[in-house]
Amino acid sequence: MNEIRCVVTGHDERGNSVVRSDEIIPATEPSVLPGYKFFQLWGSDTAPEFPDEGTRPAFPTFMPAEGGLRFAVFTVPPAGERTAQEARLSPHELASAVDRDLPGFMTYHEPNGTGFHKTPTIDFEVVLEGRVVLELDDGTRVDLGPGDAVVQNGTRHRWLNVSDGPATVAVILHGVRHSDIT
Repeated sequence: MNEIRCVVTGHDERGNSVVRSDEIIPATEPSVLPGYKFFQLWGSDTAPEFPDEGTRPAFPTFMPAEGGLRFAVFTVPPAGERTAQEARLSPHELASAVDRDLPGFMTYHEPNGTGFHKTPTIDFEVVLEGRVVLELDDGTRVDLGPGDAVVQNGTRHRWLNVSDGPATVAVILHGVRHSDIT
């Protein structure tokens, strides 16, 4: 999957529901992370009010502000497909390169390159394709497949693709206050 069709509704001047946009959202594929794809479908850093026109709000960073939200889909390549370029980069160089394509994405990732991260968000995730493992602090590893859902409550975690092919996950991120993250 290299693109996703996103249909957005809104209201016309009489308050009737209408389709406001029907567009193809291309994948963002950071050059230093071959096989990873990120589809940033919708987001806002303020609470919406209805009725509205359905105009796509600006959301300058990957992660939402407190009270904000993001709707995205991401694809992770199979484990072990780390490229020579990725392996050559220092954690700082890797984070800087990814943040050029996905501003703020690496802010909450640990600099050791393990993929562990903790965000000030509640994440609602559904596996669409492939198999992923959700790994937590205590070593718990939860195997998830298509149709499985996770509610991630601001805990330290990482995702591992244990499929032979790409794994794709849909996610809604809701920004929250997190006392462990400044």
